[in-house]
Amino acid sequence: MVPSNSSTSSSAICQHAIISGRVQGVGYRYTTQEQATRLGLVGWVRNLPDGQVEAMVEGDRTQVQKLVDWLDSGPPAARVESVVIEEQSLQNFERFEIRRS
Repeated sequence: MVPSNSSTSSSAICQHAIISGRVQGVGYRYTTQEQATRLGLVGWVRNLPDGQVEAMVEGDRTQVQKLVDWLDSGPPAARVESVVIEEQSLQNFERFEIRRS
């Protein structure tokens, strides 16, 4: 599925997430990218130096919420302790990518 540029939709939102717990070294970024792409979302995900993962997700409100719900558990090896979400202004990303810290 090719992500649509959903940021032009009136229901498009952008959310910033900080995920804490055992979320590095367990495939969290890669599976987040897979989930986001499957849902037609754009943005990015990266590891933070303090062991957390940070993500910026943009797209249709319903699809973003599905990804946010998924972030609460992540891949099987992850142990998510908390996910802090903050609404952001639309950024008009072109795809969903993994960024370097």
